[in-house]
Parts: sequence; C-alpha cells; structure tokens
Amino acid sequence: MTDYTRSLMSSFRRVPPCAIPATLDCILASGSSPPSSLFCLLLEALPQDGSLDDDFIASYVGALCHLLKKPGLNSEALQDFVWRVLIPLMRTAQNYDRQMLDMAIASFLDVVMETNAWGVVEETVVPYLVKSVGLSMGIHENEPPHIPAFDSFPLFMGCHILASILDASLKGKHVSESTSGPILANGGCNLHISTGNMVWDICKVTLQMLSHSPEHRSCAIAALLPQLFKSICNAFDISVHGQDFMLFRKNFLAKIWKCCKNLFLMGPSERRDAYTILSLYISYSSKSEMSENDSSSGDVTYDLREKEFWDEMKKGLVDKEHIVRKQSLHILKSLAITCETKKKTSVFETQSNSHGLTKRERWANKEAKTLGIENLCDVVDFDSISERKWGAFFLLYEMLEEYGTHLVEAAWNYQMNLLLHTSHPSDNPIKPVGERILLDPMETLEDMFDWLAVLWQRGLCHDNPQVRGLIMQSVFGIEWKNHGNYAKFVPRNFVLGPFIQGLNDPVHHKEFGVKGVYSSRTIDGASTFMQQYTMCLSEREQMPFMSNLASLVKKYSFGRAGLMSLTECVAAAAAGIRKNEVQQCDEDSNNDKATLLDFFRFIIESSKQHFNPNYRLKVCGKILDATVLVMSSSDVPFEPLLHFISSFPPDFLNYGGLLRETVQEWLRGYDKQAFNGIIGVKLMKKLNEFSTSFIKHNHPTNNIVNYDDEDLEMWELKATRWARTLFLIIEEEHQLDSQLQFIHTHGNDLCKMNDYREWLPVKYMILILSIIQEIHEINNRTVVNTSSVDTSIIIQSFTESFTFILEGLVSYTNQVCSVFWSEEGGDTNLPSSIKGRLGGHSQRRLSSSKTTAVLRAIISVKTLASLSSYCAQFQEEKSLVSALDVLWQLSWKIISCPTSNSETEAEIYLGGYEALHYALKSLVLMRSSSALSLLTKPYNSSAPEAEVKPHIDYFVQIFLGNVNNLIEAGYLTRARRAILIDWKWMCLESLLSVPKHAFQRGVYIQNFDYFFSDAVVRRIFCDLVDSLENAGEGSVLPMLRSVKLVLDIFAVSSCDGIDVQMMWHLVRSSWLLHVSCNKRRIAPIAALLSSVLHDSVFSDMDMHEFNNTPGPLKWFVEKLVEEGTRSPRTIRLAALHLTGLWLLNPSALKYYMKELKLLTLYGSVAFDEDFEAEVTENRDARTEVSILSTSSDPELTEVFINTELYARVSVAVMFKKLADLADMMGSNNEVENSRASLQSGKLFLLELLRSVVSDPDLAKELYKKYSATHRRKVRAWQMICILSRFIDKEIVSQVMDNLHTALYRNNMPGVRQYLETFAVHVYLKFPSLVGEQLVPMVRKYDMRTQALSSYVFIAANVILHATKDTQSRHLDELLPPIIPLLTSHHHSLRGFTQLLVYQVLCKLLPTEDFGAYGTLPLEKRCFMELKSYLEVNSDCARLRVSMEVHLDAFDPNKSITPAGIFSNRVDDIEFECAHVSLLERVIDFLNDVRKDLRYTMAKDAAQLKSEQIHMQDSESTGQLKEETSAKMQNDLSLDFQKKVIISKQDSHSISNDAYNSMLDVEKEDGLLDQSLRARNIAMGKLKAGRQQIILVASLLDRVPNLAGLARTCEVFKAASLVVDNVNILQDKQFQLISVTAEKWVPIIEVPVSNVKGFLEKKKQEGFSILGLEQTANSVSLDKYVFPKKTVLVVGREKEGIPVELIHILDACIEIPQLGVVRSLNVHVSGAIALWEYTRQQRS
Repeated sequence: MTDYTRSLMSSFRRVPPCAIPATLDCILASGSSPPSSLFCLLLEALPQDGSLDDDFIASYVGALCHLLKKPGLNSEALQDFVWRVLIPLMRTAQNYDRQMLDMAIASFLDVVMETNAWGVVEETVVPYLVKSVGLSMGIHENEPPHIPAFDSFPLFMGCHILASILDASLKGKHVSESTSGPILANGGCNLHISTGNMVWDICKVTLQMLSHSPEHRSCAIAALLPQLFKSICNAFDISVHGQDFMLFRKNFLAKIWKCCKNLFLMGPSERRDAYTILSLYISYSSKSEMSENDSSSGDVTYDLREKEFWDEMKKGLVDKEHIVRKQSLHILKSLAITCETKKKTSVFETQSNSHGLTKRERWANKEAKTLGIENLCDVVDFDSISERKWGAFFLLYEMLEEYGTHLVEAAWNYQMNLLLHTSHPSDNPIKPVGERILLDPMETLEDMFDWLAVLWQRGLCHDNPQVRGLIMQSVFGIEWKNHGNYAKFVPRNFVLGPFIQGLNDPVHHKEFGVKGVYSSRTIDGASTFMQQYTMCLSEREQMPFMSNLASLVKKYSFGRAGLMSLTECVAAAAAGIRKNEVQQCDEDSNNDKATLLDFFRFIIESSKQHFNPNYRLKVCGKILDATVLVMSSSDVPFEPLLHFISSFPPDFLNYGGLLRETVQEWLRGYDKQAFNGIIGVKLMKKLNEFSTSFIKHNHPTNNIVNYDDEDLEMWELKATRWARTLFLIIEEEHQLDSQLQFIHTHGNDLCKMNDYREWLPVKYMILILSIIQEIHEINNRTVVNTSSVDTSIIIQSFTESFTFILEGLVSYTNQVCSVFWSEEGGDTNLPSSIKGRLGGHSQRRLSSSKTTAVLRAIISVKTLASLSSYCAQFQEEKSLVSALDVLWQLSWKIISCPTSNSETEAEIYLGGYEALHYALKSLVLMRSSSALSLLTKPYNSSAPEAEVKPHIDYFVQIFLGNVNNLIEAGYLTRARRAILIDWKWMCLESLLSVPKHAFQRGVYIQNFDYFFSDAVVRRIFCDLVDSLENAGEGSVLPMLRSVKLVLDIFAVSSCDGIDVQMMWHLVRSSWLLHVSCNKRRIAPIAALLSSVLHDSVFSDMDMHEFNNTPGPLKWFVEKLVEEGTRSPRTIRLAALHLTGLWLLNPSALKYYMKELKLLTLYGSVAFDEDFEAEVTENRDARTEVSILSTSSDPELTEVFINTELYARVSVAVMFKKLADLADMMGSNNEVENSRASLQSGKLFLLELLRSVVSDPDLAKELYKKYSATHRRKVRAWQMICILSRFIDKEIVSQVMDNLHTALYRNNMPGVRQYLETFAVHVYLKFPSLVGEQLVPMVRKYDMRTQALSSYVFIAANVILHATKDTQSRHLDELLPPIIPLLTSHHHSLRGFTQLLVYQVLCKLLPTEDFGAYGTLPLEKRCFMELKSYLEVNSDCARLRVSMEVHLDAFDPNKSITPAGIFSNRVDDIEFECAHVSLLERVIDFLNDVRKDLRYTMAKDAAQLKSEQIHMQDSESTGQLKEETSAKMQNDLSLDFQKKVIISKQDSHSISNDAYNSMLDVEKEDGLLDQSLRARNIAMGKLKAGRQQIILVASLLDRVPNLAGLARTCEVFKAASLVVDNVNILQDKQFQLISVTAEKWVPIIEVPVSNVKGFLEKKKQEGFSILGLEQTANSVSLDKYVFPKKTVLVVGREKEGIPVELIHILDACIEIPQLGVVRSLNVHVSGAIALWEYTRQQRS
C-alpha cells in the first residue's frame, strides 16, 4: 500500500461520511489520478483483518460508491465492489451497526439506479442471496458459473437486502414507465423484465420460506412479503431459461392462501403467522385493487372469500390468543361487506314507540343509534340490510373485546334481537346469483347463525364472569318458539361444544344446590332450547344428535352443575324427538341405540362422584326418562342392557326404590302399547337362558379350565347384573320355574360329576350367591310393590330349592376344601403374569391349578355359609345341622393347620383364613340356636369343672397363635401379608362378637368369663394396641370394632378390667392411626370414637385426670377437638358422641371446659352434602354412626347434622338436659348427677362470661358486621343464654358484674339481643336485683345511646313478663326513669322507647271511663294522655304496626332454650341463626322514614324555588341571594353563646372583688370571642380556596387506590372525597400512602347502596354528574369542558361504573389511550381527570 493510499484510508477514519464525496471530488479535480485508478487503489487497500469501525466502513463504502458513479467505470467495477466489499461486509453484519449497514445498502442501490446497472444486480446479488436463503433451508441447486463459492450468509440480512433491491427496482420501473420509452439497464436488459425476474425469484423463495422453519417464516413475513404485496399490482413479463412468461398477482395470492391453509392446520405459532400474512395482504390489497382498475393486462384479483376463509375467520375470532382475535377482526372488517353507505348518507331514523320500554332499554336504544345500529326491521333494501348486519356484528364483537361490562349488559340483548328481526325470511330478499357481485357470508339464516354462534362462543369464554352470564342468558332470551324453525340454524358444533362447555361454568348456576334444589335458571333455559332445537331436526338427524350430545360426558370433565345441565339437555332432547307409534328398527339402528345406552350409563356412573343422593336421584331419573322416550328394552343387546340397569344405585331400584316402577315398566315394554307385554316375554326368555349359558366354560372338553381372582370378580359382576334385572322383571310366580329348575338340576350334579367338562360349579355357586343377595334386599324392604309377585312367594320358592341342594353343597364343600390341609405338592411354578407384576391388585402367588383349587374351596365355603344363613331364617334347624357341623369342623381344621414351610403353603393357608372368615361370620350372625351352641359348648367337658375351658376361648388361642406364626414366618410377600392381617382382624371381630349376639338372642349365662378367659382378652387387647398404628386400610374398621368388643368384655367380666396405663397405650396408638388416614371417612372416625371413648371407660374419673395431670381420655379428647377445627366431619361426630357421654357422666364435664368452649365457638352455616350421602349409601358409615352416643334431643340436632352448626347445637341441647337434671330430685344417684350437672353448668357459664369480657377477640368493640369476631360473639352469647338456668345466688353477683361490663361496651344489635335476653331472664329470676342494679342503670342518662337502649328494652320486658307478685313493684320502680327518654335527642332511642312504653301502658294501664277523668290522680291522667297520644300519632302508629309482631313474639323463657335460638333456622339460614333484633328493625324503619322525609322536603324546596323564580325577576332574585349569603356568613362566624355583660348601674351593688372578678371573666370572654372569629375566618378562607369538584369513590374497595385518591384530592384541593366507609381512614396502609391527606381534605361517607341518592341530591344542588368510563357516547378528556360545579364518579377496578349509575350521569369522559392495554389504574385515571379539571379552572 502506497503512502498515498495509506493517507487516503487514514482520512476515512477522521472525515465524516457526509464529507467524503466532496473530498474525493477535490482529489479528482487535482488530476492526480482518474476515478478508475483511484477506485482500484481503494479496493485493493481494504484491510482484511476485520478491525474496522462503523465510521470507517461508512466512509469507505461511500467513497467507492461515489467513484462508481463517475464516468469510466464499467459493470465489472461494480461486480468487483459487490463481491469484494458489499457481500463480505454484509456477511459479518452482526459486528456492525444496523444503521451503517442500511446506509451502505442505500449507497449501493443509489449507484445502481443512477447508472441503470440492474443487469449486474440481476446477475450477481439477487442470485447470490436467493441461493444463500435456499441453502439455509437445505435446498441445493446448480450454482451459476459467475457466482463464486461462499460461506453461510445471515438470513435476515439477505432477506433485507433482497427487499431493498426490489423496492429500488420498483421505483426505477415507475420512472421508466413514466418516460417515453423503455430504459435499458447496463448490459442492454429491459428494466421491466429485469424487475419481473427479480419478483419471480423472490416470490419463489418466499413461498418456500413460509413453509419452512419459524425463523425463515419470520424473515419472509417481516422483510419480503410487504415488498412483494406492494410490487405485484400488475402482471409482470418474466424470462425463465430463455422462455417468456407472465407473472399474475392472482396466481401468487392463490399460492399464499394455500400456504396459509397449511399453516392453519399446524400449531399456535403457525396460526399466528398465517393471520399475519393475511393481515399484510389486506393492508396492501386496496392499493393493488386501484392499480388493477388501471391495468389492461386482464389480471383478476384472487378472491379469498370462499367458505374455507370464512370458517377460518370464525375460528380466529374465538381463538384463545388476543392478537389472533384482533388480526381476524381486522381481516374480516376489511373483506366483509362494510357499512359504507352509512358514511355517505344520513343516518336512517325510525319512529318507534318507546313508551313501552324500560329505562334501561331506552338507554340501550340510544346507545345503539349512536353506534350506528338502528331499527333494521323497516329497511327493505338487501344491500343496506347486509351492511347493517355486518355493522351490528362488529359492534357486538367489539363490545366483548373492548367495551365495559355495563355496555354489554345494557345493549347486548337489544342488538341481538334487532339482528334476529332483520334476518326474518320475509324481510330478507335474496338476489339471484347473477345479480350479486360477491358472495355475502351473512346472507342466509344459516350463515347468520354461524356468525351469531361466534359471538356467543366468544362471550361464553369471556374473562368477566358477569359477561359470561349475560351472554348465556341472551341465548335463552330468544323466544325460539316464536321464531319458527330458527333453532335448527344454530350450528351443531356450537351446541355440542362451547354451549355445553358454557353450561359447565359455575357462574351460571349460583342458585344451584341451595336448599336442596338441584336446578337453576340456566339449566331450565338450556333444556327448553335443547328441546326446541331437537324438534327442528329431521327424523334422520335426531338420534345421531342425541348420541353426540350424550357422548360429551366422555369428552369433557363436568362439575356438579355441569353434569346436571348435560343430563337435563339429554332429557329435553329426548322429549323433542318425534317418535312413531311403531318403529321398525334395523340392526344398525339397534347398534346406535346400544351405543347411546352406553353413554347414558356413563352419565349415571359419573354422578357417583357427587355423593348427594338427591342429586344422583335426579340425574338417574332424567336419564331414565330419556331412555324410555327414545328406545325400548328390546332395541338393545342383552349385555348392554344389563350394564345399564346395574349402573343405577341399588337403593333406587330395590323394593320401595323411587325409580323401580319406571324401570320395570320399561323392561316389560308397558310403555309401548303396540308391544304390551311382548318385550317383557322376550327379555325374560333371555334372562332364563343366561344362567345356563353362563355356567358353561366354553372351552374344549379335553382342556382343564383354570381361573383366578380377576375371573371371579368379572363373573360376580355379571351374575349380580343378571340377578338384579331378573328380580326387576318378575311379575308372576310361574316366571320363577325356569330358575328353580336350573337350581335343582345342577345342584344334584355338584358331587356326581368329577371332571365338570360341561359346566363350572364355581359359576353355579356365584349365581346362587347373587340370587341370595337380591332376596336379602327384598326381605329387608317392608314396602309392598303391587306390580310384582308377592315377596313371600319368592322367598318360599327359593328357600325350598336351596334346602334341596344344601346336602349336595355340603358334600362338595368337604371335598374341595381338602386343598387347605392336603400335603400334595403339585405344580409350584408361578405364572409369568405374577412374576413380572410390579403393582396393582395383589394376586395369589400360586400356580394356575393351585389358584383354581383354592378359589373353588373359598367360593364353596362362602356359598355354604350364605345358604345356611339364608335358610336359617325360614327353615327348621334340623335341616341345617349337617351344614353347621361342616362349617365348624372346617373352621377347626383351618386354624389347626401346621406351620408352613414354603410360600406355596403360606398362600394356601391364607386362602383358608379367607374361607374361615365367611364360615365364622355365618355361624356368629346366624339366627340359630344350634350355631350358637357349637360356639359356646365346653371344649373339654370330661375335665373337672374348674378346668373346663370355653370352646370359643380355646379356638381363639389356637387361631391367634397360628395366624401370628404365619405372619411372622416371612414366606408371604408384603402385600400378601397385609391381606392376611386383614382376614385375621375380620375373623377376630366375628369371634369377639359371640357374647354380644348370645345376649341379643336371649341366651343367659351366669358368668361372662364363660366365653373368654381374662388372659385371652388381655392378649387380644395387647395385640390390637401394638397393631393399631400400622393398620392397613382394610383392617381399620375390624380392629376398631374389636377394640370396642374387648372393652365391652372388660366392662362385664369379673377381671380387673382396663387400667390407666393400658388406656394410655390405646389412645396413643389410636391417635397415630387417625392422623395417618389421609381421607376423613365417616365410618373410621365414628368407629374410633365409639371404641376409644367407650362408655364403660368414660365413667372412670381417673381416665380424665390422674394424679392432678390430664388422663388418657382428656388427652385424646383435647387432640380430637383441636384437630376437628380443621376437619368438619371429625368435630361433628365428636360433638355427637361426647355430648352423649357427658350427659351420662356430668361429673366429667369439669375436666373439659376448654373443649366445650371450642365446640361452642366453632361452626358456620356451610353445608356438607357428602356427609349425608356417605351416611346414606355406606352401610359401614351408617352402622358406626348409629353406635355413637345419640343426642338427647335428636329431633333438633338431626336438623343440623348436615351443617357445621351441629357441634354448637349438640352442646346447647346437652346443657338444656343437664339443667333439667339439675332441677330433679330422686335417688342418691340422681342427686349426685344433679349436683354435678349444676356445678358443671356454673363453671362453664363463668368461663364463657370471663371470655366475652376479657378475651382480646371476644371483648373487641370495633369489628365489622359478619366478620369472624362478630360470629364468635354471637356464638358465645347464644350459649350464655342457654346456660342462664344454672345461675344461683352463689354466682349471681359475678354474673351481673360481667353482664353490665358487656352491656356498656359497643356491640352489634345482633349480639346485644342475646345480652338483653340473658339480662331479662336474670332479673326475672332474681327480682330483688331490679331495684338494686337495673333502676340505677336506667337513670344513667349520660350513658352511651346503645347501652341505654338495651337497658330500656330490659326494663320494659321485666315489667311485661314479671309475675303478678312483682309486676306492680317493677312498674313503680322502672317506668318513671324510662319516661324522660321519650324526649331523647337521639331518634332511634326516642322511637325505641316510645314503642316499648306504649306496649307497657297498653298491658298494665286499663282503659278508664272518661266520665271519671277528673277524679283520677294527676300521674294517672298523664299516663292516659301519653298513651292516647302514642296511639293516635301517625309516626308512632306506623312504627308500632311494623314492630308489633316482633314484640309479641318475644318470650324470655323460650328465648333461652336451644329450640328458641336454633329451631326453624335451617331452611332460610341467617347469620349464625341470629334473629334480627328489635332495635335493628326500629333503626332500619326510622332510616327509611327519614329518607322519605328528606325526599319530600327536597321536592317541596324545589317547588318553592320554582314559584319564587316566577314571582321575582332575575335581578331582584340575584340581589336577594347575595344578601342572604352574606348574612348567613356573618351569622355562621358568630355562632356561639354570648356571655351576659353587667351594666354599670348593677356593678355598684357588687363588691369590688366580685366586680373585678367579673371584669376578668369578661376579658377572657373577649379573647375567646376573638379566637373564635379568627378560627371561623380561617376556616372560611380554607373552604373558599377549595375547588368545587367532588370525587365519588364509594365503588372502590382497595386501600392503596383510596389512599392515593385522597392524596390527589388534597393536592388539587378538591371539595371532598366520597368513600364507602370512613373507617378506612384508620387503616395503617391508608395512612402510609395518604401521608396525612385525610386530615385536610373533607371525607364524606356514602355507602354503595346510597350513591344513587347522593348523586341525585347533588344534581338538584346544581352539580354536573360526570363518570370516568369508556362508553360509546363517552367524550375524550382533552375535548371536554368541565363545569365549575362537578361531581366525578370513578368506577370499580374491574367492572367500571354500574349500569344503574350510568343512567343518571350527565356525561361520560374517557382518557385517550394509544397503547395496546385498554385500561388504567383507577387512582391514575382519577388523578389525570382531576388535573385536567384543575388546568381548565386555572386557565
């Protein structure tokens, strides 16, 4: 590099790029070197190390490009620049500034345009970049020879350069077209053809990029497509491989649309890109269409508006992503028929009668006209209708996307009805196709409803639940019946998709489940619509639609209300299907109905997860109704029919079940008159054939049939389904003959056949068990079903058959049970399915043949035991002797088996213990003296009497020893060992229950030890305690029941029983068991309570407190109640059992004051429907709850069993009974219990009183209504009222001290009513306290008004309800101090006193003869006049009429009972069952009266003002107002009482000292006068300095927003800030944010309910009422001129201003917004509006 070149290159680093051309021109002017030489020098001097800065590159490229414009440089120089400078520079674009690179590209294209070197660009840059993009996509093509090899090129930079070249080429093309002839580029290339070739190449690569990766697609969309859409406005001449073609826009757009359709089928990102492509096309389409009109090439625009396009737009409008919805709306607005005529012509006005509309509808009409939607029904022109319909559609859609909730609420239904009205066929003439330019996608009714479905779908998934509810109601608001067949045009995919999914939204079902009503307005509307919709379908479409509707239960996950909605819709659709009287069903139709029946079954089974039986009953009933309507039982195959019947809960189909008769009629075919009875005969034939086909093994005769537990479970389910259906359809005795014959025939063959190749005995026995189970259900029901055969005939027939086969079954059982003790080895190889099993149901680890043998033995024992128990109820015991002996002998053999030596033997013994369970359960529960004698006879009767052991005792010893040895041997796997433990405890439970059943059957045994020895019982107890904490789920109930049975034995045996140490072990193990259970099921909790808190143990006081420390039961109850506060079921059941135990043992109550307090203060009004359902459906739960100690007043407590109030109600009922017990006198035991009851009641009363006075929470005076503190206070005082019966002279002074303290404190009226009731009862019980305490309290007139009102109520009721002996004395003492309160300044106290005094006077002051009026004493005449006045005064009469019922209903004695406090409060549960107090009713009444009075006064004042305006002229009126205002200001400044000034004449008569003292006083008065004047002047100036704008923020509830607005109001000196509750000022967060602003700005309290009245009042005072809200009529903030007197309302944070307030606003203003987010924080919005008001007022 020469010094010259080096110097020049160095100057590029210092000289700015803009000065380079001038510098080079100077150098060239000096003549030192020509431009070509200088260009070559600079080109060679380019550094290759890459260490170049942006300024140097910009100057260097600018210099080369400037030289390329000079004469003497040909196309080769430009090519050298491209290959050596431009391409390498762009390849390393990431190292340089983007702006510099754009300058370099612009400089290069400037050279090309100036020199017309487009041929060079076409041959070099364009092929190179197109090739680089293709290689990035993996496309390899033959490289042109003139293009050198290259490395990878940045993708986006390549696309950007191509777009820039194309843009420059188009500009050059337009220049060439504007000249007289075509301009040839360098190299002789026609610029038009060159541009076309570039467009072709870029189009081709763009289409490839759009179908490639997201990166390529993004580059194509961002860089290439905008230029292509802009460039392809006409046809292009192109040359490809020497052949000439025409490039048309239509073809390119068709390929673009095809690419978009492919993208729509991909993921979300691809769909977004497709909508972006379409949006780009739409953005450039208008310009292209204008160019097209001027073109003569014949190119036709590709019309996207085909069905696929509209369908895709509908999907986009309901897409989950906001950006996709906005793009779809933009595309649709651009392509659909728009309301252009509305802009050209005046708005069409229609005269409509609005007198019949509501205020909201008139407002909606006004909004609609402003937005461009008029009454469309009078428009006839089709094009106008179409344009207006599209305008309406866009308005409704934008309502959902952009506008506030209030606009949707007010205008939605109205606009929707207008749309429907315009779509009526008579008003919607359709032009012939030839007369229409473009297809209108909203032309037909079907198309119209497609677009309406889009609106509905978008609304049903709106973020605002209020909008979702409104849209759902709009669907039902259409009178479908009045619109003919409109319903059929609603899209099927909407009905089966978004509509049903919307019904699953809980927002639409707020009243669902309330008071046990499982319906809602939405469900009723959905069923009505679905019935109408189905009726509009053709007969061929109805059944497929029904099937698709029911199949949704498998597609979606439904909640309770959603499943009920689907069920109602299915039933409504079935009712809407038009059925012929006689339907000929082909095989395909039957298959469809079988599928439909399976969906119905799934709906019924889905209802099982919602436990409430009433809910399930309604679901099952509706599905059954639908089934009866759409098919008969003969239309479906036999197996699906059995599955469907078995899906119903057994209680609904058993004898007396609510659905039994309907199912029977359907099965028998009585609903089909044409097939009356024939269907039942056919079904009965199938049922009879089932038993024979079922027992066949269906295997080749030479194969041995093996089966396992899963096979047995499947067979049992089939047999159960068959038996249930069989007993449903039987109606005549002869229908049993086939089954009885089947039982006889195969029962005889049980022992005669050895190979059983034709049928399997195990299946036969499964059928017998299923029949026994159904007959057992029949026998347990007492309801007589007149439509079926007599149940006694069924029982008698089957009893005879079972007795006939009993001997054969005995022999067979003896034969097959030998597997349990035989020593044959046999096959020991485990099946591969067991070896490889890692989880799931535990299988027997035996070979297939051994498994089959063991299962056969177990089923035979189970069948024999069940058959024996059944026959024992209806047959003589002689026929059962052999069966009982076999069962007992088998039991002995099973427990006497030797110790196992292998896993196979252990598994066989495990099967034996399973069979033992069935045998023992049958022997123990069997109603047979023979069975009981087997269990109770002596084991060794030949031994001396002292050594005779009870049979059962010895049996238990052997059983425990062998089963524990088997468990500890270690041959069984962990899962199988757990199953053995389950069978162990089940067997032991049966054995331990023998004494209980013996006593129940009347067997008298002198010594209870005859059954079990003390050693055995203690051994069982220790085993239980050691195993409890590790008990499996299947062992919990048997073990807890065994604990209870052991404690029963301890209680009646002669042994020492259980001691404290043993009980400690039990309670700790039991508690570990309880806390380890994840699910709080009713049965285990109840079993735990009845076993651990056993009545025999609870009566032992050492168990509660031992050596001055808590005993085991105290510890257990404390844990239980504490845990119960987090588990409603636990505390409910604990309260049920504990209150029963405490009532039986009142001496124990003194140890449980803390627990009683927890139970009293716990509870809410929440319902637990699952509790009731579990008790109803679960037999174990029902049994265990029945064992618990029941309440003493079940009629009351059972009403609340479903609520968390149950604990409190149970305690209240218990103390009522204890109070009754305390009043009883009788035996010594009764006296002891009476004293204990009284002492316990007194202790708990004083404990609660101390709590309500001293507890920080219960003694709180400031608390919110319905808060947790309010709830706890009500609960505490309710219980105190119930405990008032325990007050005696010993504690009355303590009680009254606490009561007066509580009465003086602030409390809600709902709490005070219980204090007053309690006080009335005490004063009535102790009359001497009236004069001592109550009279002085009433005379404390300076007491708080609230407390004084309570004492007035107490005094009045003491007078009214006192006994005759004390009533007159109480009247003399209490009435005089009450009378002065009739003139109280406080309106509520005054009205309250008037009401009570009148009540007293009416009852105790008899009506006197007015003839003797003058002879009456003065005081009596005064009272008579007072009574007369109160009687005739209109205000007092109105108050009295509204309150008399409540006054008469008060009964002090009933009000302190549980029935008076809690009864009749469940159906309409109020707050904590608290009645509305009398004082609260009086206050509400007086407030209403005052409100009416204020309204009347305001009305009168307005009328007077109006009259004055008419009487006086404006000048005199203005002068009068000014004078009046000045006078009022002067009067206000002197508004204080003046002191008396002594005259000089009087001063002489006073001593000097006195006179001087008076002068000092006068001076002080003067100073006070001056200070008051100064203060008033300052306050006046401060008030006058405030602006006349009031900010209403009562709708807000968030503390930061309110605090911020308070600060803003103070900054801008607003007149006042209106809030919902002024107590918010005490909030610490408020004070932190407001920084003392609340001390300077006036804060006004206006509750939300009174905002409307406040605004109306301010409007009457001359204020303009404005709302800060976005509506269709809202005015932009910068364009609105604020009146001086303004009230500004701000809306809620989310919902905005409610509709009812918008109606009374003078205007709505909105803040202009430029961003994407459509809302501001309410504090920020208020601050902006306040500043704009301030700015205007200052200017």
